[in-house]
Amino acid sequence: MPESQDNSNENISLEEAINNLQDDDPEIRKNAADVLAENPDGSAVAPLISALKDENPQVRFKAAQALGNIGTTATEPLIEILNKEEGETLRYATFALKKIGDPVAVDYFIGALHDDDWGVRKVAARSLGELGDKKAVEPLFEVLQDEDFGVSLAAVRSLGDLGDERAVDPIKKARRKGDKEFKKAANKALKKIQKK
Repeated sequence: MPESQDNSNENISLEEAINNLQDDDPEIRKNAADVLAENPDGSAVAPLISALKDENPQVRFKAAQALGNIGTTATEPLIEILNKEEGETLRYATFALKKIGDPVAVDYFIGALHDDDWGVRKVAARSLGELGDKKAVEPLFEVLQDEDFGVSLAAVRSLGDLGDERAVDPIKKARRKGDKEFKKAANKALKKIQKK
């Protein structure tokens, strides 16, 4: 049975896949997002952004993956939606933006460090390390002691990835208040900075 599922995906045109994102059946919507992830096309950006609000979490995730695969064409529309949406939609859009890795997104991620949703803050903090822009260093200091452990851990790891000397003292200060896992991540980040 799964084999025929794969074959049916191969025969679906982009137009059909885009239309299938509106289908009543969540499986069909999920498969449509899969097809669009495998065949990234700029014409799918708007329908996939709508699919980020789908009631089914798997459809939302697949839509985010597809947007990430489309690349920089999706950056601006994603930033637009990020400025309007909240909650789950925001998380999936942030994930897609992180996957694209467009340097244009750095300013958005710096702003997202102060979002009310810890999931958004965490993805933003991690993305800033992966994007490698040094202007993220100081904004990341502010979330080293975020109320959510995952956010502060993401911040310390990203500071290690950025390898900027300015992060040494803030990391040492945060390390004193952190638990065992945070201390370990802080030590690793400090070693990375000293190597650069």
